[in-house]
Amino acid sequence: MRAIIAKRVDSGTPDTTEIKDLAEAAGYDVVGEITQSRKADAALQIGEGKANELARKVDMADVTTVIFDNRLGPYQRYNLGQILPDGVEVIDRFTLILEIFGQRAQTRKAQLQVELAELRYELPRVEAKSSLAKRDERPGFMGLGEYDESREQDIKAQISRLTDELEQIEQTEEHRRERRRASGFDLVALAGYTNAGKSTLMRQLASDLDVDENEDLHEDLDATAESQDKLFTTLGTTTRRAEIEPRNVLLTDTVGFVSDLPHWLVESFKSTLDSVYRADLVLLVVDVSEPVDEIHEKLVTCHDTLYERNEAPIVTVLNKIDRVSEDELEEKRRALSALAPNPVTVSAQTGTNVEQLRDRIDAELPDWEHERLVLPMTDDTMSLVSWIHDHANVEDVSYGDDDVLVSFEARPAVISQARSRASELSAIPESA
Repeated sequence: MRAIIAKRVDSGTPDTTEIKDLAEAAGYDVVGEITQSRKADAALQIGEGKANELARKVDMADVTTVIFDNRLGPYQRYNLGQILPDGVEVIDRFTLILEIFGQRAQTRKAQLQVELAELRYELPRVEAKSSLAKRDERPGFMGLGEYDESREQDIKAQISRLTDELEQIEQTEEHRRERRRASGFDLVALAGYTNAGKSTLMRQLASDLDVDENEDLHEDLDATAESQDKLFTTLGTTTRRAEIEPRNVLLTDTVGFVSDLPHWLVESFKSTLDSVYRADLVLLVVDVSEPVDEIHEKLVTCHDTLYERNEAPIVTVLNKIDRVSEDELEEKRRALSALAPNPVTVSAQTGTNVEQLRDRIDAELPDWEHERLVLPMTDDTMSLVSWIHDHANVEDVSYGDDDVLVSFEARPAVISQARSRASELSAIPESA
């Protein structure tokens, strides 16, 4: 599929890097671009002269699709279609993102979220048809198509149904998160812009990413994240155990952020972002090889998204240090210090400084508590000792003639469970 990119900005120089990356991620072959710096034209988004220039380029390059980095209204889309050669499709960045999401959605949850986003995108266009119809204007005017009253009601009913089903999935996932915490796991989420290297970093930190060997060992964990130099490789969430001794840590990789996303699209993927909002620690991954102004803008967007609902501490990870010099890295650290205080610098590709990141994760996660339990020597005691070994960091086990003394440290929830199980054995807990 051959495509030409179009972008208009109110002032300054238009940057088409991200929209090109998005187009290529969707499978388009970008063969040209048109940019303009001016106020938006109500009829065409770009000026009429620029639209005619676009039409000539499309005709000469044998293009099938024009992709606007701007949001197009239904009237603008129709008017552009009248100028461009027959059969050329006009889409905007949001239609493109939905197209990518549709291609990448593998799980039931991801498919539901894509369907919900598509319906929320379509609804205002159907409502526009309704408005024209009620004013007795031509329902088919400006390429909106015939107005079907039942379609508007059908979309609203489908949105309600999908929202209910996603809420049920989120309740199930929240119960899973609580079970994991109760089992002694700390929950760490990877967040950041798409293509920042989150999935590659996850592979460095995780301990069980060989799917063939481990698929039967962790039935409650999701499919393994791919690591590719493509946008939106990870659409749903991926959870894996991470090697952060002596803790038991579950690391979750999530869909990447993209700039200038409309509210309806973010809202459709709210349940995926809950994996970030409800973690014990968030690693905000940044591609430090990008221009500092672009990094700054992306950090602002990430912080706006995270701080709205997130309560966990955030550690900024400046990734891809193998692509910059030490002087450039230091310069960017200083420039970003207000948004990224005390960051960790790593290369997920080469593994540089990954051990330092593990130490930082351990330091930032909630402190463990120490406990000593005196257990009676019964048939069930060794089962509890084994359970404590699995869910805590055991410091010492001493066996007497009639009892067992276990010293360990763990999450408060695990200590509470251990005390409860010890009381069932008629043991007397001794706090350290």
